[in-house]
Amino acid sequence: MNPDGSPSLAGPERLVYFSSVSENTHRFAQKLGVPAIRIPLHERIEVHRPYVLLLPTYGRGRGDTPHLDAKGYVPKQVIAFLNNPHNRSHIRAVVGAGNTQFGAEYCFAARLVSYKCKVPMLYRFELMGTAEDVEAVRAELTKFWKDENTCHLQSQLLSL
Repeated sequence: MNPDGSPSLAGPERLVYFSSVSENTHRFAQKLGVPAIRIPLHERIEVHRPYVLLLPTYGRGRGDTPHLDAKGYVPKQVIAFLNNPHNRSHIRAVVGAGNTQFGAEYCFAARLVSYKCKVPMLYRFELMGTAEDVEAVRAELTKFWKDENTCHLQSQLLSL
């Protein structure tokens, strides 16, 4: 627990994810079988070690061509999480979930966070992902965390 009573991420978790009530991203995170913590819908959490962020894209297929200053694609809970400077300082990479029916908006939230946090986007997948997506993300995470230097990179964020 943090001093304010909110949950704390101080354990072995290296994956932080957000999933809405649809649970698509939650099911994908569970299939990965790696230690993970979910950003809650209402409470706040604080992390204490480097992590990869897994998030869905909101936006509902507006049909426009999104730009890197666009609003409404990143879930508000993720914005609040990343607006905590301590949490923001530990982000190292992003994995995106989306819907290819939304064209250029597919996984756009991950692209925005990657750009604004100056971290790589490791992978993107559609909806709940396939078995191949699960294996690919596992492999990307394993490869990514093998380089111990990744744990020491400091994120320089642009405002979400």
